[in-house]
Amino acid sequence: MKKQWVVALALLLAIPVVIVVGGGLSNLINPEIAAGHPNYVRNYHLLHLLKISCFLGAVAVSAVLWLVVCLLVIRSKKRSWLWLCLAALGPYGLAVLVMLNDRASSETDGYSRFVRSMNLWVRVGYEVACFAMVWVLAYQTMVLNRELIIRYQAVTTGVSTQQIVDIQNASGGMWAFAEGNEVMFLVALFYLLRPVIFGVVSHVAATIAASRAR
Repeated sequence: MKKQWVVALALLLAIPVVIVVGGGLSNLINPEIAAGHPNYVRNYHLLHLLKISCFLGAVAVSAVLWLVVCLLVIRSKKRSWLWLCLAALGPYGLAVLVMLNDRASSETDGYSRFVRSMNLWVRVGYEVACFAMVWVLAYQTMVLNRELIIRYQAVTTGVSTQQIVDIQNASGGMWAFAEGNEVMFLVALFYLLRPVIFGVVSHVAATIAASRAR
């Protein structure tokens, strides 16, 4: 795999880490600890500003990481940086960037050669099928993760799974937003993993073929 693609994959995996760390730091800061101290109003506002800054800083860093991920994908395919505008479309934009043909005259990986060998209609059908499969797989992965979290909380807290589900349903909007973001992240991750999976499958197939030839 190209170095740009590996770095892009690593930076994408860093995005949820940044969000979790920033959100955790924000939750640790309680402006009310300024109560009972001199200059309460000033200290409260400073702590509140620090709390908001931690969260917004994490969001800003994540946005920068996302832009760099998209830029690295573009550079790996030797395309114009103007394609970076698609980064605003989130995983949809990244999907388009990943679908672009590789214009590199050298350092072309096996996956790029594979998609280049397809004619137009086969390529269109292949990309549509991949798009549908990626979204279905991302959604099912999110559902599985939700079930595992519920079961883990039920075991660690002694609360029934139905009670945990009822608590989640009571704040459905927040959970729906979080799960939607999780699905979009997984879609982007699966698209970046596509050449990796192709390389692993190709290597295994070549190994099996070589062993049979002996």
